[in-house]
Amino acid sequence: MKIASWNVNGIRARLDHVSDWLQINQPDVLTLQETKVMDEMFPLDAFKPLGYQVNIYGQKSYNGVAVLTKKPLTEIKKGISGFKDDQTRVITGTYNGVLIINVYVPNGQSVGSEKFDYKMRWLKHFYAYLQTLLKAHQKIVILGDFNIAPADIDVHDPELWKNKVLCSENEREWLNQILGLGFADSFRLFEQQERLYSWWDYRAAAYRRKMGMRIDLILISEALKKDCMKSYIDETPRGQDKPSDHAPVLIELS
Repeated sequence: MKIASWNVNGIRARLDHVSDWLQINQPDVLTLQETKVMDEMFPLDAFKPLGYQVNIYGQKSYNGVAVLTKKPLTEIKKGISGFKDDQTRVITGTYNGVLIINVYVPNGQSVGSEKFDYKMRWLKHFYAYLQTLLKAHQKIVILGDFNIAPADIDVHDPELWKNKVLCSENEREWLNQILGLGFADSFRLFEQQERLYSWWDYRAAAYRRKMGMRIDLILISEALKKDCMKSYIDETPRGQDKPSDHAPVLIELS
């Protein structure tokens, strides 16, 4: 089973990119972040001919998540249970016995800002939500744009980004607490080349200069570790015309 995630930075702007990528890669599940469209405006009809069903949780102009699946997604929930939030950042459902949790973690803007405080509160509630889900599910995949680089190896210039948003100690501590619940960063289960990233700023020719970060993650529960055959990043779409600033990340489960 192939499961993928992609922050598309606007589904309507990237519709052709996503459609082409689906036809080439044929994932069983594709989660999207930053769809940036209200549910009634989501281009559902574009994916039906490709063999995908779509579950969406969006809002106008900002945020938004979606899950595309070849077979029906069940037990669908939107948002974080017990956390009142007007931002559409989480959609959860079960596929082939695996709980899929699609997340778009807040960016945080800058350390110490109000948006950073919101990010800390959000992560606290998300952590508690995961604790609840773990009581009912063993096979879990959490994937999406985490807006956190797990370690310095995931940053093109760790010294430049030291103690800044995406790389701060507080953000990494929350990620480590989530991992401490029994999840593994699937990418680091395998030997990887150096300087592999999933996000590059549009500015300063960052992609061409390999000035990126790995902030799009796929975390898997202990019960899935033995089934994980591969975890990788597909940079191809980032080099296309008018791309998202993120690349798809994928795992393959036996």
